Amino acid sequence: MIKQISLAVALSWAAGVAADPVPLQPTAAGTAPDAILGTAGEPLGESVHYFPDDPQTIGYLAEPAGPGPHGAVVLIHDWYGLRDRIRQTADALAAEGYVALAADMYRGRTGSTPEENRPLMMESLEDPSVMVRNLDAAVSYLKARDDITGKVAAMGWCYGGGVALSFALGSENHEGTAIFYGRLVDDPERLKSIHHEIYGTFGQMDTRPSPEEVHAFVAAMRAAGIDNDVHIYDDVGHGFWLYVEQDPKNRLEPAIDAWDRLKAYLERTIR
Repeated sequence: MIKQISLAVALSWAAGVAADPVPLQPTAAGTAPDAILGTAGEPLGESVHYFPDDPQTIGYLAEPAGPGPHGAVVLIHDWYGLRDRIRQTADALAAEGYVALAADMYRGRTGSTPEENRPLMMESLEDPSVMVRNLDAAVSYLKARDDITGKVAAMGWCYGGGVALSFALGSENHEGTAIFYGRLVDDPERLKSIHHEIYGTFGQMDTRPSPEEVHAFVAAMRAAGIDNDVHIYDDVGHGFWLYVEQDPKNRLEPAIDAWDRLKAYLERTIR
């Protein structure tokens, strides 16, 4: 059954914590955040309305401690929707010193099986202009704050990775894009509209996208003159970074390396 989050529930869920920064410590080099290990506690941020066009769209905001200025990140969920794993990852980014806004592409709904997720995903992809307006609104919400650097990156996983790339192609309102296994483009002419460095993390055992598709994407970015930091990790497949606990023996080491690369990417692009 597809889960619908009512406005009353979403707002009451954040009651009592809305004004507080996320009281977490940044990760040391060579360690992974609890969010991707499956050991994080309850999300610590707040629910927010950031998309004026649609009152059913409710995002999640995690704020760092300190006065800033901070870089800012828009997180785009995987095909399950905006669930706690994404909120916890936003908290982890806030602990690193970023204002993190997890966008809602499913209008308050989530799924838990392919049968539930697929119609939500397809519905959200029917009108790309709405998708771009949603994310542009998230970026504008962040840039209206007086405690950020003025620079925002978008990042996503699987469905959200493809959406992050589509957003980079369809908007000039942000300064970074991080893709964790998602739908790719191999046409240099289409990619020429991107004017910032692209980060990408993929698995050698994945088929969505396959390593061959990743290589074609990198070749197209090079032809288009786009700086990029893309890595294909051995012995892991789809979803390895966000759900390390499903196969820690194979996933932990590449997940830590991808996290360290992501932190370095955000540092040089939006800090």
